[in-house]
Amino acid sequence: MFKSGLVYPYGMGFWGANGHDGIWHISLISSLSRGSLEMPIFAGSDIKNYHLGFDLLLAGLHVVTRIPVVNLYFQVIPPILAVLIGWLTFKLTKNNWSLFFVYFGGSFGWLVSLIRNGNLGGESMFWSQQAISTLINPPFAMSLIFLLFGLILLQNKKYFWATIIFGLVGSIKIYAGIIGLTGLAIGGLRNPKLFLVFLGSSILSCLLFIPLNSSASNLLVFQPGWFLETMMGLSDRLNWPRFYSAMTNYKLGKNLPKELLAYSVALLIFVVGNLGTRIIGFFSKPSLFIFQACFLGIFFPMLFLQAGTPWNTIQFFYYTQFFIGIAAGISLSKINNKIVGILIILLTIPTTIDTLHQYLPQRPPAMISTSELEALKFLHTLPSGIVLTPVVNPDPYSPPPRPLYLYESTAYVSAFSGHQVFLEDEINLDITGYPWRQRRKQVDDFFNLTDISSAKEFLKQNNIKYIYLPQISKVRPKLSDTQLGFTSIFENSESAIWARSILLK
Repeated sequence: MFKSGLVYPYGMGFWGANGHDGIWHISLISSLSRGSLEMPIFAGSDIKNYHLGFDLLLAGLHVVTRIPVVNLYFQVIPPILAVLIGWLTFKLTKNNWSLFFVYFGGSFGWLVSLIRNGNLGGESMFWSQQAISTLINPPFAMSLIFLLFGLILLQNKKYFWATIIFGLVGSIKIYAGIIGLTGLAIGGLRNPKLFLVFLGSSILSCLLFIPLNSSASNLLVFQPGWFLETMMGLSDRLNWPRFYSAMTNYKLGKNLPKELLAYSVALLIFVVGNLGTRIIGFFSKPSLFIFQACFLGIFFPMLFLQAGTPWNTIQFFYYTQFFIGIAAGISLSKINNKIVGILIILLTIPTTIDTLHQYLPQRPPAMISTSELEALKFLHTLPSGIVLTPVVNPDPYSPPPRPLYLYESTAYVSAFSGHQVFLEDEINLDITGYPWRQRRKQVDDFFNLTDISSAKEFLKQNNIKYIYLPQISKVRPKLSDTQLGFTSIFENSESAIWARSILLK
């Protein structure tokens, strides 16, 4: 996290998932800090179907401290989250082994990779990311802090403040909100005070969540077994083709006994493979809250996918891994055997060692070049207005570090220009349920138009004030700036900016 967002000789580098996910959050945070609830990557629409708690908090910090958003996101907040997760875990459990699993818990993917290929690897072979990747998903990391803090407040009978914390967590990560409220509801069956906390937290959660997420339920798709099938069938996962063929054929042939057996075995492989040594947590008689958190974390991804980006529901399972890690620490502390402890460490840390090596190459996979940073910085100084930029197809074969427009569909123009963009980051538009495909066709058509009146009408109807051209030598409209009623106000070796001429008078 810390290396990303810094400027190097080639430009601003982005490691891991930060070339997409980090840019998305920077775009949201920048927009929110300007007091806007408009969707920064789909001009003319408001934000919907997304939990904004984390981004709102960072937007507030940016407004108060004036620390640049990119530095808040990559350099300031991650160390704070890392320390708080550890401190709160220890405060809740008073257990060093729980702390170990929270920071170093890993899958058995490394073991499969070692047997197959003779080298370590396979952090997400069974689909789920592991403890080392927690900060790559800062809203997830922050939701853990809220859940831990809420449990500590309950432990100390601070029910009012626990109500507030559990009521807020769903706005940071809806998966955490469901786990927290369900745990309170179950606990409330035995303890009337917990039931009151559940009621208060539910009301607060609904008040914060529903206005921006009224159609969020439409984003879930019932498709049981998808993660098990793809875990077995995909080459970048466990990749057991014969098992995949058998389980899917049993399903298609409606051979129920063999289907149930095959999917049960696959589920066992999924759970044990992902949890690794943390599996011993199930032998610790975990608390009711931890048990239901682990159950829900398995239950939801096994039955539901997310429209647009189906694998997103795997994030439910992250909470299973986290809480079973706490339980595993409690279980291991009761054994009090040094040989067992050393063995657990040796079987746990290979995932962290291998993944850390992948996160620390000298050159990142994605970047914003120095020349393009100069263009975006200039665009940032201009009066507010909607920006039109071409959709450039990613090129996975271009050598790293790749410019962001060749790396993936991202929100980088809105993130670093401070303006709304007509269309970018199709991935998150899919996740949040926007009809972006029609708009994508409009953009592609515009850049190929030769009819001046049609092109001008498109720009007028959509209130386009700026046209940003990131690959000036290859991507530009068929019509010139003057033909469109625009003026070229910036150009360097890589980028150009055209502004509506009337704005310059």
